[in-house]
Amino acid sequence: MSVEQVPGNVSGLRWFKSGYSGSGGGNCVEVAADLDAVYVRDSKAMGGGPVLRVGRGEWAAFVALTVE
Repeated sequence: MSVEQVPGNVSGLRWFKSGYSGSGGGNCVEVAADLDAVYVRDSKAMGGGPVLRVGRGEWAAFVALTVE
C-alpha cells in the first residue's frame, strides 16, 4: 500500500472539495491529483495541515469500495 503524509504546502495542485461536504464548514475533505498520486487534506486546514499522498491504484480501490 502506498500512503504517506507529505508536507502541507503541496504547490501546483488543483484542489477539489468533496460533493458530500456541506456548506456549514463541518467535515470537509479536499482532493487533488497528479500523474502518480492522489492527495487528500482537511479543507478547514487550508494548506496548513497534513496532506496524505495515496497511490492512484489504492485510490481507485478506495473509490470502488465506497461506491458499492
